[in-house]
Amino acid sequence: MTEMLEEEILRDMIRNISKLAILWIISRKTQSGYSVIKEMERITNQHFRPGIIYPLLYKLEERGFISGQWVQKGRRQTKYYNVTEKGKEVLSRVGNLFELPLKDALQDFLNGEHR
Repeated sequence: MTEMLEEEILRDMIRNISKLAILWIISRKTQSGYSVIKEMERITNQHFRPGIIYPLLYKLEERGFISGQWVQKGRRQTKYYNVTEKGKEVLSRVGNLFELPLKDALQDFLNGEHR
């Protein structure tokens, strides 16, 4: 039972960090889903399948943090995402959070001082 709870916590944490990373990536410039996947891979050095990223994009759009617009490119349509004011506000609040002592605690954790 403890193992299942640990897996659930870890999975939720990764999903939430991924949502925040996607929001940040899109805030830097308009992005297609494919370009978000490629940027996630670049900044994390991990492989991401579309089945992981697209549901997170849909959830962020559904909650109003990003907006998508379909663009015709030749015979194909591609959806491009922009961050909304609500999304910018969330990024600002998260940035402010990391200006507090949490920044130092997180740095200690990342440096392995949690063991």
